[in-house]
Amino acid sequence: MAKTEDRDVPSLALCGATVVVSLDPAEVVAADVILAGDRVVAVGSAPPGVPRRDCSGTLIIPGNVCAHHHLYSALSRGMPYHLPAPVNFTQILQRVWWRLDRALDERSIRASALRGGLDALRAGTTTIVDHHASPHAIDGSLDLIAETLAGLGVRSVLCYEVTDRDGPERAAAGIAENRRFLTRAGGLSRGMMGAHASFTLSDDTLTDLVAAAREAQVGVHIHVAEDAADQDDSRARCGAGVVERLERAGVLTDRSLLAHCVHVGPAEVRLITDAGATVVCNPRSNMNNGVGHSPFSHVAAGVPLGTDGIGGDMFTESQVGYFRAREADVATPGSWPLVRLADAARFAGRVHGEPLLGTLQPGAPADLVVLDYPTPTPVTSDNLVGHWVFGLSAGQVRDVYVAGELVVENRRSTRVEEVSAALDGAREAERLWTRMEDIPPHDFEPEGSRR
Repeated sequence: MAKTEDRDVPSLALCGATVVVSLDPAEVVAADVILAGDRVVAVGSAPPGVPRRDCSGTLIIPGNVCAHHHLYSALSRGMPYHLPAPVNFTQILQRVWWRLDRALDERSIRASALRGGLDALRAGTTTIVDHHASPHAIDGSLDLIAETLAGLGVRSVLCYEVTDRDGPERAAAGIAENRRFLTRAGGLSRGMMGAHASFTLSDDTLTDLVAAAREAQVGVHIHVAEDAADQDDSRARCGAGVVERLERAGVLTDRSLLAHCVHVGPAEVRLITDAGATVVCNPRSNMNNGVGHSPFSHVAAGVPLGTDGIGGDMFTESQVGYFRAREADVATPGSWPLVRLADAARFAGRVHGEPLLGTLQPGAPADLVVLDYPTPTPVTSDNLVGHWVFGLSAGQVRDVYVAGELVVENRRSTRVEEVSAALDGAREAERLWTRMEDIPPHDFEPEGSRR
């Protein structure tokens, strides 16, 4: 592979594929993809003398982006549960996720990032926007995640979830962790200021984290009105809805990322839109938690997709989200999943200073996925969405390139030994689950919603 500085010197040609140059607008061509170092330099005919990789019969797409993830949930799959079943969203947090995050230590943070990052890569997701929490292992936690993901070859945007639910000292430590990481993030990793949600943030902590974000010139990545409890709490404590409280505090900027925004009304939608903040929808998580459906799902553009910790498979997330949107409104355009995924890449691209991320145009980062997709019908610009919704899947991912490097080859990581990683992950999961057995449900509750 050519060095990064030799960006005009072709170093590899992926030959014979059908190429998705762009998702929004959809652009599909039959061509070779020519790379030079970490860049796409051309989509056309490979020049003579360039090393070639045969991609005949495949579909090459830009790498997918998950715009809201919780990698710390990666070891929760199949996790035993012995408490009474939660009956509302607050209890889900108290009895499941706020027990798991208190059980995390350095070993389980690293193992979660490894397993979650590897699963995402093998599903064709090359960039992860993560929202992390580990209240008993805050200091250095973002470094562990960044180093693990970079070791796999995953591009990332990271933050630590600031919250007062575990006391003001840990809230301050969370702000400090974000500050520290923002001074050193580079390479494949970038940072934001993280915050849990309005209902677990005091006025003082909210003020401090906004000040830190402004100082670092980054946005705030925060959950907003995922459940009605967030609105109830804000009205009880502040006499205003969540979005108005966040707007007054300075959270709403054109750099900020607002996850969910399910329980928001028309006036709040306008506040968010006027501020230029980005809303990320998480359809499967919202359905699983029974919290409702975001009105932003029907906004024409500018609304990326995330998984909220339900793995890193953006094919499935975009398909389920599209079907859910169609169920609510059959007039939902067919372009819905492609636009949402392009929006995710545009957001991550802004944070990384890579405006062409999510495309395969000349000059774009060479983040791409080769799909083994023996389709019975042609793939064109006009019908790409039909193939995306009804034909594509993570199981077809053959090769993955990030910044021009082959990080998944023939469905296997080129960076880690996968069998060993799976065994290590299973052992770490059992250790994490044992630690959780000694951790009771969290006693924090939002104001105005004790039921």
